[in-house]
Amino acid sequence: MTSEATVAPTGPAERIRALFNPRSVALVGATDKSLWSWTVYRNMCERGFSGPVHLVNPTADTVHGAPAHPSVAAIGEPVDLAYVMVPTEAVLPVVAEAAEHGTRSFVILTAGFGETGTGGRALEAELVDYAHRNGLLILGPNGNGYINAAAGMAPFGLPFPQSIKPGGIAFVLQSGALTTSLLSLADARDVGLSLMVAMGNEAMLSLSDVVDYLVDDPATKVIALFVESIRDTDAFRAAAQRALRAGKPVVAIKVGRSQAGARAALAHTGSLVGDDSVVDAAFRQMGVIRVRSLEELVVTSGLLAATGELPGARIGVVSPSGGACDLVADRAADEGLEVPEYHPETVARLREILPEFARAHNPLDVTGYILVNPTLLSDAVRAVAPDPGVDLVLAFAEPPRYPTAAPQVAIDRAKAITSTIEEVRDRHGTPVVLLGNVLTDVTEHAKGVREQSGMPHVGGGIEMGVSAVGHAVRWSRARRRMDSVVPRARATEPALPRQPGGVWAEHQAIELLSAAEIPTAPTSLARDAETAAAAASRIGFPVVVKVAAPGLAHKSDIGGVRLGLRTVEEVRAAHEAVVAAGAAHGEVLGSTVQPYRPPGGVELIVGVVRDPLWGAVLAVGLGGVWVEVLGDSAQRLLPVTQADVRDMLAELRGAELLRGVRGQPAADLDRLVEVVLGVGALAHQLGERLESLEINPLRVSGTEVEALDALVVWRE
Repeated sequence: MTSEATVAPTGPAERIRALFNPRSVALVGATDKSLWSWTVYRNMCERGFSGPVHLVNPTADTVHGAPAHPSVAAIGEPVDLAYVMVPTEAVLPVVAEAAEHGTRSFVILTAGFGETGTGGRALEAELVDYAHRNGLLILGPNGNGYINAAAGMAPFGLPFPQSIKPGGIAFVLQSGALTTSLLSLADARDVGLSLMVAMGNEAMLSLSDVVDYLVDDPATKVIALFVESIRDTDAFRAAAQRALRAGKPVVAIKVGRSQAGARAALAHTGSLVGDDSVVDAAFRQMGVIRVRSLEELVVTSGLLAATGELPGARIGVVSPSGGACDLVADRAADEGLEVPEYHPETVARLREILPEFARAHNPLDVTGYILVNPTLLSDAVRAVAPDPGVDLVLAFAEPPRYPTAAPQVAIDRAKAITSTIEEVRDRHGTPVVLLGNVLTDVTEHAKGVREQSGMPHVGGGIEMGVSAVGHAVRWSRARRRMDSVVPRARATEPALPRQPGGVWAEHQAIELLSAAEIPTAPTSLARDAETAAAAASRIGFPVVVKVAAPGLAHKSDIGGVRLGLRTVEEVRAAHEAVVAAGAAHGEVLGSTVQPYRPPGGVELIVGVVRDPLWGAVLAVGLGGVWVEVLGDSAQRLLPVTQADVRDMLAELRGAELLRGVRGQPAADLDRLVEVVLGVGALAHQLGERLESLEINPLRVSGTEVEALDALVVWRE
């Protein structure tokens, strides 16, 4: 195991490509006693792999009815890929022997490595070290392997439907046990597969590596993920952004929810930025479509593989069912899709073709008259597609599940809708998305009709299908906006102590924000009552007096805030009161004095918290004393763009408040966006030193945007 082979230099993509496209395979540890062995051998044979599949067993001359070799060396020629299923302690010797005889790619089924604890991690580290030194690439260990449907091969240790067809979706899973169920569903929905990878322990090859490889894979149109954990968020972010630029949707289930850690205990922001909300924000920002179930993963991926980018959210609906129209209208509203009224010219075209009892509006029920007029649905799609208020058409048409009394009529109808889809796409540029009413299996008969007619993919049911359309529209919008310019950090950094640490009280945090040109209320620190009174006279009455205490985030809860003070006597008394209230909870520096802002406008919270995986996260929400109760917030990873900030504000349930309600002035959104961008830029520039930064409240009233209170926590 000490020999180190001379390796021709190849880049990561070439090495991954070689792993997934071997010309020869050795199944090392093949035995008639193992169902794993029987399964992987059957999978390789039934997928039609054209290269040699060598069986290696040191004690048997014949395995699975075929000749076996006692060792990899005995094969007598180099093997591109070794599929290793030997006991844990034998893995490294087997890998070393194969490497000495020219093998560079390995799938390791064997468990007992990093997933088992300290001893297993040591074995895994030794294996990975050997692989790095010898230019090898390992998928696993503790992984079932992969299926390359495009190349017709499957070094994969679990059974799966051999009827699944090649297609444009790559599935990458961190759960090997789910692969059979997922592929069975894909086959049932007639969704084609390019590649399926079960990642195992990701000792060398990570999920992010595979996503990055698939961005350049010509056989893959959509990348579908089952994610338990993202080990390298920077690598995943880079791969996801490359996929968005390349026009390849990434659709992901991310499982696992947890509460925010103790790092956020001092700031309100932490209560808004839990781990799962950060994942949501990160995926949204990267253009990754997050789904909640395996069914939604398959349906959404299948639809996107068929449609690609969609031009907008305005849908025209054509269905032979009034009930389906009602359901679609409701689900469209849930997904942020618009169902506009048809243009008068569209209504006129529809009245020419519809029966007298049908109503020409959106969503359109062409009625059961399609049984009398087989071309009615296609004619309606032609009439709706040119409408200037419609970005895409949802048409409800699917092949028959079972043989009909007139089989050729069914095929002709499928051909008619297919030619209509092509016609309106070529003439008007309007995509037509086909949906069924319910999510059911696509039967063998239906698959046959699709194959004979060329009928495109049919999305799965109203519930999942409309969700998939919503996902596709949002992904398309993210792709069109992907070139938004990321603002640069400020050229001049605010002056800081050489090693800032601990918690900065309000007056220090306000000074930091002000130095970064973020608008703040005039703030004076007062060590005693007379200084507080003098500051109030200088600022101008009425004023606010607050306790100044490092680490005290909830001042109003302990009686540490006095509002609307109009005389020096009130200020002196307020100073003594808030200092006394704060003293019961720790160190007190005195009080801060600010001008009093009368009720009105909107109070927001704007903060940055450092997530242990994703780094600095910007949060915006409705603020003030009700921040935890309302829980109304939006997050993004830093750095952010202007479009990111506008989206965050629009996502708030209280967004309508910013537009002006009950006589309040509408917020100057351009100014507000500028201020939030400034907070993000400051936090991004402060970098790893910053643990959290919070402004609560940020008062917004018309063109006035002003930080009234702030807190900064530095990393130890």
